[in-house]
Amino acid sequence: MAKFQNLFTWAVFITLLVQAMGDVIPLAKGRAGKIWHDAHATFYGDLNGGETMQGACGYGDLFQQGYGLETAALSTKLFKDGHACGACFQIRCVKDPQWCVPNAGAITITATNFCPPNWIPAPDHWCNPPQRHFDLSMTMFTKLAQAKAGIIPVKYRRVPCQKSGGVKFELKGNPYWLTALVFNVGGAGDVANVKIKGSSTDWLQMSRNWGQVWQTGSNIVGQSLSFLVTTSDGKTLRFDDVAPANWQFGQTYEGRINF
Repeated sequence: MAKFQNLFTWAVFITLLVQAMGDVIPLAKGRAGKIWHDAHATFYGDLNGGETMQGACGYGDLFQQGYGLETAALSTKLFKDGHACGACFQIRCVKDPQWCVPNAGAITITATNFCPPNWIPAPDHWCNPPQRHFDLSMTMFTKLAQAKAGIIPVKYRRVPCQKSGGVKFELKGNPYWLTALVFNVGGAGDVANVKIKGSSTDWLQMSRNWGQVWQTGSNIVGQSLSFLVTTSDGKTLRFDDVAPANWQFGQTYEGRINF
């Protein structure tokens, strides 16, 4: 009986832990999540991606950066203050035969923006806590449902990100304040930690400025730059001498590897 009670206690503990972590659960060993969660989806912008560029993750031109229109803005619960930026999800339309495209299957998107809450009282503020919601690009929404549906019930799960080429680093700032936008990240996709190293320094811890923009106050102009990047699943890759000693602000440098 005591053994059974201990097992029951652990089961309850694990259930509560998963609930506390929310719904952006890190990938396990690069595999797609087995559990499909309930949510809703809408769309914003037009078929050309208008209004979906840039946004709260720090990304810029999503076409140039490789994300294109396969993107979504996440509600507060899923966005996790920007920690979910870069994560990939599969989404499928369910339980709405009037609007779901027959046999549409699932789409795969990358989280690139935030769908902000609206605190004016109303029954349909889908991006408010604790709602789980995806505001898709119009192109991705219409792969799942007719545009005039407006909002649809969906199922979603985390999946590994499939990206072409190496992880990329866009450098901005000034000699006393350097930021690096880390993008085109495969695997888990969402970066959890970044360290930077100049050719004449030790490893320096960077802090998250916003989204996937990381910063340091150290002056490392004139040094070649290396990065240690850790994704939410705990995997770390080292990018040696990504930027040469004559690197420039406003330029993007690509690593030779990806997750």
